[in-house]
Amino acid sequence: MGQGIERAFFKRGYIRTLMVEVEHASHCAYTIRYHMVFCIKYRKKLLYDTDRIEFFKEICTEIGKRYWFEFDALGTDGDHVHVFVGAAPRYAPSNVMQIIKSITAKNIFKKYPDIRKQLWGGEFWSDGGYIATVGDGGGHGRHY
Repeated sequence: MGQGIERAFFKRGYIRTLMVEVEHASHCAYTIRYHMVFCIKYRKKLLYDTDRIEFFKEICTEIGKRYWFEFDALGTDGDHVHVFVGAAPRYAPSNVMQIIKSITAKNIFKKYPDIRKQLWGGEFWSDGGYIATVGDGGGHGRHY
């Protein structure tokens, strides 16, 4: 049974506390969480529509099932997205970002073809992004 670790995330002005379980793989135990920020190309405000935001969340749920990612929180201000996600240590943080950005862009363009016309280069996300690890306060490694 995993040991819970309390986490507080800031989302749209609210503090939300989550219990994050220690995950187990064949030869390790881990709690790896990332805070990622993706900007829409040219900072266009294309994620204000509730329907589009819900579709983005659905895509992330499917990505989570396929790649065993745990999405703790998703938030948007229209021109960028904040993602709090947990992933296994076999995935480098840049790979997690690449997987999320590529699959969400492909599906958004498929469902909303008019968006591609608003983005001159035909890319949904700007290059790069922000990645930070979300710490657990330390001291938990002593239990292993």
